[in-house]
Order: sequence, then C-alpha cells, then structure tokens
Amino acid sequence: MGHLVDGVWNTGWYEPDAQGAFRRPTTRFRHRPVEVAAGRYHLYAAWACPWAHRTLITRSLRGLTGAVGVTIVGPLMGDDGWPLRAEDPDPIGGAQHLRDVYLRADPGYTGRVTVPALWDRETHKILNNESREVMRIFDVDLAPLARDPLEPSLAPPELVGEIDRVLDAIYEPINNGVYRAGFAATQSAYDLAVRELFAALAHWDAVLGEQPYLCGARMTEADIALFTTLLRFDLVYYAHFKCNVRRLRDHANLWWFTRRMYQHPGIRPTCHLDDIKTHYYWSQPSVNPTRIVPLGPAIEAELAAPL
Repeated sequence: MGHLVDGVWNTGWYEPDAQGAFRRPTTRFRHRPVEVAAGRYHLYAAWACPWAHRTLITRSLRGLTGAVGVTIVGPLMGDDGWPLRAEDPDPIGGAQHLRDVYLRADPGYTGRVTVPALWDRETHKILNNESREVMRIFDVDLAPLARDPLEPSLAPPELVGEIDRVLDAIYEPINNGVYRAGFAATQSAYDLAVRELFAALAHWDAVLGEQPYLCGARMTEADIALFTTLLRFDLVYYAHFKCNVRRLRDHANLWWFTRRMYQHPGIRPTCHLDDIKTHYYWSQPSVNPTRIVPLGPAIEAELAAPL
C-alpha cells in the first residue's frame, strides 16, 4: 500500500510508532449529503476489505443498489495501490487505480488511498471515506431512496446511542485489533493487541449468548461492523495476522452469529472469500513476503450449513 504526498504517489507500508505499534491514520473526507438524489453518489469499494464490506452490506440491506452505483476494485493491491478491474471500469473518470479517484477529488491530496470512498457526481469530490459514516449515510441520509429494503433502519433513533457505544467498544480491540496484531513491529505491541483482542471476543461471545444481536433483538450497524471482521478471522487473521490463541469457531456464540449473518440473503452475495484471502496474503508482503496464498482453510461450507 502506498500513499500520496502533495499529489505525488509514494510506495511504502505503514510506519509503526516508537513502541512498534500500528496506528491507523485518520480519514480526511467526512461530509454528509446535501441532497438526496438517486444516481448522485457512487461508491468505490472492495470485496476484500472489511471496512468497505460493511458499506456494501448496508447498501444491500437498505435497498440502495439502484440508487447508489458501485465500482469494485481488484484484490491485488501492489505498489500502485488498489487497481480498478477491467471488467468493472471506472464509470466517472476512467481511473486505472483508486489513487486516480483521490487525485480527481484533490490534485494535491496527502494521505492514504483507501476504500470505501463515496463519490459525489455533482461536486466532483469524495463526499466521505470513513466507513462508519458511510454506513450511517446509507442508512439514514439516503433512506428516502430505498427500494424494497431487506432490513428496516440499522440505526433507529431509539438505539443510536447504544449502537455508537458498541461501535466504539469493538473498534479498537477487534476491528482494528487484528491489524494491530498483524502489523505490530515489536513483541510487546503484538502481545498487547492479541490479549485485548481475545478478551474482547470473549466478552462479546458472552453477550451473544444472552441476545441475538449486539444491541439487543434487532440487527444494527454494530452487527455489520463486527461481522465483516469475524468473517475474515479464521480465513486470514488467525494465521496471517498471528491471531491464533483461539479460532473464531472456538467461540460458539460468535461463530453462530457469523453464520447467521452470512446466510442473510442480503449479505451473502457481498461475501467473496477468494478475494478476501487473495488480497491479504498477496497484498501485504511485509507480513507475507512470498505472497503465497494458502489453499485453506475451506470454511464456506461451514458458514452455509443450516443453522
């Protein structure tokens, strides 16, 4: 993964802090829509990325597939960053790589080039590239554009406070925690990340033993945010990121929850396990220098098995 500095592309991986810990850079584009109009907004996303995946799921569940276009980038993120696929070309500006989209928005952009990126066709800018905020935009701001949604609001007003609390609670130890483990540059940074990760998994496993979803009886944004990490856990994080104290399948309630989410008719079509595995093992040579993609584990049959 590279980055842009004053509009110039630089190759290079994330730099750890003084303690050898991974620190995720903040996102820059943080706007909300000024107009609710079908066709105005276009999502650049990746099947492989958990942050982008959560926005794709929200778009699907809330009935926005006809109102918000999408371009799926390829899984092989090399020195040039995320590539656009020949079979899914950029319909707006003919970009060859995602960095071209960022430069189209800001020719002097400095920062990482990440998915998701929600493009505004009217302002010719990236409206938002913070996944948590894009989920809320899809669920709340663009709700008038929904057609035949598969789920009611994933952020109902009476639960927003609890949803935000849970999103905050799972972010650092779980969603970002797997990366803190995988990209750690010292033993102490790795040990801290892994201990916090498995303590948090145990906590939420217990919560899901008492209720079907993280915030109670109904699915919310928090469940989607947790699911996209859990889906990748046994597939890549367990081995590739050394998160191998226990498998996800060793947490009975988290595994049942993951299977239940995976089997939802609006979620399963967004789950591309081959893209996920190929992306992580091929695109992160600092973790896997050979870029060999393992044949296993084969978890799709278990995910799809009747509940």
